[in-house]
Amino acid sequence: MTENINGENNPNSKKDGYTPRWGMVIDLQKCVGCDSCTVACKAENRTPPGVSYNVVLETEVGTYPNVKRMNVPRPCMQCDNPPCVEVCPVGATYKKENGIVVIDADRCIGCRLCMTACPYNARSLDFGESYEMEMQGANEVTAAEFGIDRGERGTWMKAPIGTVRKCNFCEHRINRGEEPACCETCIGDARYFGDLNDPDSLVSRLARSDRAFRLKEGAGTEPRVYYLK
Repeated sequence: MTENINGENNPNSKKDGYTPRWGMVIDLQKCVGCDSCTVACKAENRTPPGVSYNVVLETEVGTYPNVKRMNVPRPCMQCDNPPCVEVCPVGATYKKENGIVVIDADRCIGCRLCMTACPYNARSLDFGESYEMEMQGANEVTAAEFGIDRGERGTWMKAPIGTVRKCNFCEHRINRGEEPACCETCIGDARYFGDLNDPDSLVSRLARSDRAFRLKEGAGTEPRVYYLK
């Protein structure tokens, strides 16, 4: 669910040079663990085997006999203090002004230091595997996040084979005024996406609510993905 993705109701968006700060809120009471976000993400970003930007983790909460299962979706946290940026030896991963942490696939050398530094396990290395055996022509389709919709993998640029990949909030969709694929397909309307710079936006209000929390807040990463308990 997205509100004000283009900032129509945010007066600051009318100002020259205004840049939104994108964030996401996930309501754990609404998540049913259907994995539609995982499937939508793979379809949108054409991720290869072993690479999933969005996964749904399962955990148990409570004390026996009052125990229940909880589904915890985990995209990239788009941290305001991202440890992955600090350890990259070639500056391939960096944080944009809009708050999204991105990877320059042309610069990435696949050293995987960022994967080790990420406390959320939200990064994967593309080993060059494909679904060609299961789906003919799978290699002929590449992800829009790399600036091209079609073309053989590994022939039009170095990336993505041998480089690290991760969620970027479907920035190519945001630039078109659309919400991330995981939000669009969530059957329980458990995901909210919008501008955290706008104090009146739905995501800002939810992020300030008493139900809101963030994963591993003690790590000092300042993630911009909030959860509602």
